[in-house]
Amino acid sequence: MLYGLGVTIGAGIYVLIGAAAARAGMHAPLAFMIAGGLMALTAASFAELACRMPVAAAEAAYVRTAFDSPMLGTLVGLLVIGIAVVSAAAISVGSAGYIGVLIDLPEPVIITAVVLVMGGIAAWGIRESVGFAGLMTLIEVGGLLILVIFGVGSDPEIVTRLPEVLPPVGDVAALAGIAGAALLAVFAFIGFEGIANIAEEVRDPAWTLPRAIFLTLGSATVLYVLVIWVALVATSPAELAASKAPLALVFVRLTGAPAQVMSLIAIVATLNGIIVQIIMSARVIYGLSQQGGLPPALGVVNPVTRTPLRATLLTIAVSLVLALLLPLEQLADLTARITLVVFAFVNFALARIKLVETAQPEGLFQAPVWVPWCGGVSCLALIVADALS
Repeated sequence: MLYGLGVTIGAGIYVLIGAAAARAGMHAPLAFMIAGGLMALTAASFAELACRMPVAAAEAAYVRTAFDSPMLGTLVGLLVIGIAVVSAAAISVGSAGYIGVLIDLPEPVIITAVVLVMGGIAAWGIRESVGFAGLMTLIEVGGLLILVIFGVGSDPEIVTRLPEVLPPVGDVAALAGIAGAALLAVFAFIGFEGIANIAEEVRDPAWTLPRAIFLTLGSATVLYVLVIWVALVATSPAELAASKAPLALVFVRLTGAPAQVMSLIAIVATLNGIIVQIIMSARVIYGLSQQGGLPPALGVVNPVTRTPLRATLLTIAVSLVLALLLPLEQLADLTARITLVVFAFVNFALARIKLVETAQPEGLFQAPVWVPWCGGVSCLALIVADALS
């Protein structure tokens, strides 16, 4: 759960709250609730598939098994790698914005240092890197809870202005903004599915993985909605959109304390997100190599670190290049679009498995038959809505 929250929260609210406010204004919490509800369908599909096939490169294995197509499985695996490296790049750019509050260095220098250091931790070892990520997760969640507590305790408008979350009836522009923010919110929820990719390093995946997936998604949704509403009431959509360190701005407005305090917490959150994305990407590269979809050299586990070191180094290199070349919002949008495609594949993979098998496995978590169909359709609907907006 800490692993899942680490990538979800670090990649989401600390980095994208300003962009979401720019698109949806005071309706941004509604966009996060919609995205969280839609992602719950996909979470259920991942929970069942992770019990059935607890392997690295999980999404690729699900699709390969369901459609009996190694080529399609490899394609989905490559898309998952793309999600991880682009997401790591996006979080690196967001992290540089917060670090820039404390250190006066050119952004490219900060980005390079961030990616290399976090990549080094990810290569160190799974126990060490996930343990480090878990500690950082507790810090980043604590930072969000501080904002919520101060916001609720100091401003009665937190409650009285709640009706502003709902858009006026027939306001097409508001609905379009909510749809655009919902796409960004999909990026903010990326993380729960990554739990499936460390299944081979979990002692009892059938018991642990479904609980971790649902707890991660539920906790992240509640935190996101509370924090973004507190931020909107404490400042304004325009101020959040203009800030490179939006939660630091909110922290100053609520507490009067220096921005550097929240910037430090946000740095922890974003650095944590980079680590777990690199871990996930390396495991998927390793898994695809083991399944024959990538060169065997990428499936070698280093005898010292006991991690797929070559796969990790490849992830670090590609993430660094993307972070230096593309802006934050473009990286986030690209990640969200690829994620929706992969989620659609995974949902339809489970739907097909349920359709063709004669007997359901016993003793494992099972999603209702309609869930993967609804999950797949909802992902396609978001893709279409994004294309038309």
